[in-house]
Amino acid sequence: MCGIVGYVGDRDATSIIYDGLRRLEYRGYDSSGLAIIQDGVIEVRRDAGKLERLGDLLIQDPVQGQIGIGHTRWATHGEPSARNAHPHLGASGEVVIVHNGIVENFLHLREEMEAEGVRFNSDTDTEIIVHLVERFLATGDNLAEAARNAIAHLEGAHGIVLLSLHEPDKIVAARVGNAGGVVVGLGEGEMFIASDIPAILEHTRRMAFLESGQIATVTKSGFEVKSMEGEHVNLDVQSVPWDPVSAEKGEYKHFMLKEISEQVRSCTDTIGGRVDFETGEIRLPDLNLTQDFATRIERMVITACGTAAHAAMVGKILIERIARLPVEVDIASEFRYREPLVNERTVVLAISQSGETADTLAAMNEARNRGATLWSIVNVIGSQAMRIADGYISMHAGPEISVASSKAFTAPLIDLYMLAILLGDLRGSLTAERRRELALDLRLVPDLVGQCLDRADQVEKIAWALKDTAHCLYLGRGINMPIAYEGALKLKEISYIHAEAYPAGEMKHGPIALIDEEMPVIAICPRDPWYEKMLAQIEQTKARGGIVVALATDGDELIPSLADHILWVPETPWLLSPVTTTIPLQLLAYHIAVIRGADVDQPRNLAKSVTVE
Repeated sequence: MCGIVGYVGDRDATSIIYDGLRRLEYRGYDSSGLAIIQDGVIEVRRDAGKLERLGDLLIQDPVQGQIGIGHTRWATHGEPSARNAHPHLGASGEVVIVHNGIVENFLHLREEMEAEGVRFNSDTDTEIIVHLVERFLATGDNLAEAARNAIAHLEGAHGIVLLSLHEPDKIVAARVGNAGGVVVGLGEGEMFIASDIPAILEHTRRMAFLESGQIATVTKSGFEVKSMEGEHVNLDVQSVPWDPVSAEKGEYKHFMLKEISEQVRSCTDTIGGRVDFETGEIRLPDLNLTQDFATRIERMVITACGTAAHAAMVGKILIERIARLPVEVDIASEFRYREPLVNERTVVLAISQSGETADTLAAMNEARNRGATLWSIVNVIGSQAMRIADGYISMHAGPEISVASSKAFTAPLIDLYMLAILLGDLRGSLTAERRRELALDLRLVPDLVGQCLDRADQVEKIAWALKDTAHCLYLGRGINMPIAYEGALKLKEISYIHAEAYPAGEMKHGPIALIDEEMPVIAICPRDPWYEKMLAQIEQTKARGGIVVALATDGDELIPSLADHILWVPETPWLLSPVTTTIPLQLLAYHIAVIRGADVDQPRNLAKSVTVE
């Protein structure tokens, strides 16, 4: 949940940036820093740990100036440390950067630069960008041009903010893809940059929001925006209400849409600091997992409710496939009432967004009483499910306000994938080469999620076609069977349309009786090991006059001849495909609910945290 704040004007930039970073603390971070131009020199202060550590540094070694940038970071490349904290200076000391996102071609670019003699002072992917910017500045580019040319060499989604002594009165900010927002705040004789509205709301409510593929050059008197192709862009300035809830919502109509759109960022933050892309090693230190214990585990039970239970179903496939450990999925509300067979060689893993779900906590207590080891995957730091567990994984999804969960579903999918790799590594079921292959696939996730989000307009068109349906059937197989369950849940809980999900192979054992021209069938059919099987289910649906909405992989030439509507997703490594296949279904449910006039964020009869049985 990396946070960015920038300032240029006549006031003290240090205090404004530091206070802005404090307002972003709720998103989580493991290091922080800022860079200020003071007396013609870029001064950097940064440290690992909480923001107070940075505050102590600023007391010990003060810095003042009228222009600067700051950052709070979840590590993605390199451990949380002072040397890896942002901002990062270039070799000349004349350019400094803060960055949200993952440079997917980091290893290739770093090897290329090191061969050219570039010396790196951190383990981060971000430092590559500042060296690229310096390279283009040396050819005569201005800072915005250098940023544009540097970005052309990067793969992935990014939010980038730069300062340079070459143009000491300017901040350059760029957004590529959906790695998080970039907000330009307009003041009187001063300007602000932020990744999130709350960071600068104290100072201005006049704001402009960069779209993907745009670069802003900001001075204290105003800003100019260009596209990546160098064309001028007129960006609308919006007035954000002072109401804190509305401010948190930003430019989005609903929290649910905002949280769906934040999944590039939440996926990036979930991966952050936990993957060594060079070796493939996974770090989950809060799990307190040793090799000795990993080899002694005989089975795992994943317990959860609702959306979290669907994540658990994906986790079963991941852990059994990668780690070769038997896994059961148990609905938490049923777990303690059937005298479950767990013991000291069983791990019971609870998944809960709030960490306060009553049924899940009851299941954890039952498991503890029977001698099992407790783990949890939770989103709320300090919650009960985190405190009573023997080890935990934090989702790093950030606050989720909408009752219908979105980013707190995709985040644990990634957590479970990483857990499977770690267990497989410690249990000896993975070779070092396979471990690295699996880990490297993670670097693709933020951009793939961004590609899914870029297709929201296509999803909305299909939503209009389905808005009057009364019933809907979702079908999936294998690792995407749970996504059918999750898609149906999203539709029913926010649009109030009756929706059911089945393993696609079960269609002919009953649900096929329901299919007619009034029953849309959502068929999840990416190119995965179950692709041909899903095609057969689509054929059977069409043979009975059913309406088919197929979720298919880009480039599929067969699906268009079979389906009435298509939700396209980018090609994704199949073990990670649930992360991308779920996003169009979230958007479909959202748009149908909006069209039908439902209260999307607070659907009837539902609560965000279910604290009673």
